[in-house]
Amino acid sequence: RRYPTVELRAETLNGSTHVPVPADGAFLEALLLELRLLGQHVFLEQRDTCTRIGHCCVHAVPGAAGELWPVLAFHEGGLVYACVPLVEGSLEPRPALLSIPGLSQGLALLLGIMDYVSPSRKNEAELKAKVGQLRNLLIQACPLGTPLNTDIRSLKGSFEDIQEMPADKDQPAWRSSSYKGKPQVNVCISEKVKCMQYDQRDVVDTWQVYGAVNCKCDIEGSAPNVTLSLSLPSNAPPLQDIVVHHCVTSVDPAMLMSTSAEPLHDSVYNGPYKFPFIPPADSFNLCYYTSQVPVPPILGCYQLVEEGSQIKITVNLKLHESIKNSFEYCEARIPFFNRGPIAQLEYKVNYGQVDLSREKNLLVWVIGQKFPKSLEVSLTGALSFGTAGKEPPTDYVCTGNTAYVKLYFRIPDFTLTGCYVDQHSVQIFVPGKPKITASRELISSDYYIWNSKAPAPMVYKPLLD
Repeated sequence: RRYPTVELRAETLNGSTHVPVPADGAFLEALLLELRLLGQHVFLEQRDTCTRIGHCCVHAVPGAAGELWPVLAFHEGGLVYACVPLVEGSLEPRPALLSIPGLSQGLALLLGIMDYVSPSRKNEAELKAKVGQLRNLLIQACPLGTPLNTDIRSLKGSFEDIQEMPADKDQPAWRSSSYKGKPQVNVCISEKVKCMQYDQRDVVDTWQVYGAVNCKCDIEGSAPNVTLSLSLPSNAPPLQDIVVHHCVTSVDPAMLMSTSAEPLHDSVYNGPYKFPFIPPADSFNLCYYTSQVPVPPILGCYQLVEEGSQIKITVNLKLHESIKNSFEYCEARIPFFNRGPIAQLEYKVNYGQVDLSREKNLLVWVIGQKFPKSLEVSLTGALSFGTAGKEPPTDYVCTGNTAYVKLYFRIPDFTLTGCYVDQHSVQIFVPGKPKITASRELISSDYYIWNSKAPAPMVYKPLLD
């Protein structure tokens, strides 16, 4: 598929260094030669010289007008996946690959296409059908040459409804299919909390919250207008580092300028967080944000010491009183790296249950769906290890007594920031009364509690004046 708008931008941005994309037949032949799928037994100086530096999937394809670079291409399962990313600037001297955003976007799109096509490569009829659908699917995934949805498999159910050209001139390119039925809007605020706790006087604990607001709007019309508002409790810290979806039509610039790189002060943007938008037909993330919450949801302390041939461990966890005590799941996993299998285990736990993994190198402490009334749980144990096998679990960071407990949990209908969607504030300018469903969740992500009896692997010490 060619995008004339992208080719015009390339000609403008590349200036005198611009090399046009050859005709399909000439480009295909040159690409197959470059990938050694043609003429593999013939020496071609520009391809096979030992002075040429290869960059994995990034190629320079020769043509009548010069070398076309960069071309992202790879051969997998009997198929060739290729695209030509846009370079926003001069091509001489060639910019560093990491400075070209189009490369990562193009690779994500190609991997999405491969994930969609590859399961059918052994069935020729099914493969042909899927390849035939790709042109229509790309209208949704990449309408104007910029990948908007690289999960091609998620689009396959609606390809019959895709319009090659929008019937309504006011219909935006990203809304490439139409919906018929009762209007409904589903919104889910999903927050992930990352944490590093050390329980050491000279090392600062750190935690970060990342939120995403996912929407699915089933609304009739070529360009329906929706306005959604995010709300916070009166004493909650503000949302920061807000990034919005391209379908959002307008926002207060101060909202986008609020950044976690600067300390909180009175002039920081505190809302209202209103997002007017024309929704795509499929599920999408309306915005992303961060927030500087005052405390992590679960405070922990982990101590591991060696006494002769035994290791003794103590784990204490406390749920903060401001956190909803209702989990879908909550467990602590205690891995033991660079050692043999656990040969003997004695433990005492005041809440939940402890399981040993099949490989006998991981303790799983299942706390369950609630903390006790005290909001505190503890585990103590003594372990000894057998002889290490050929491939014991290893970790270059966790050597000696440097070890961690990792927490896994999900709290439904709760966010650490307190952020929520007021269903009555959702405005949809279409006939009929829409059904609005809003949900929230808090999920752990890289939630570590390090052994306080060993050096911390990553030290965050306060800056001295």
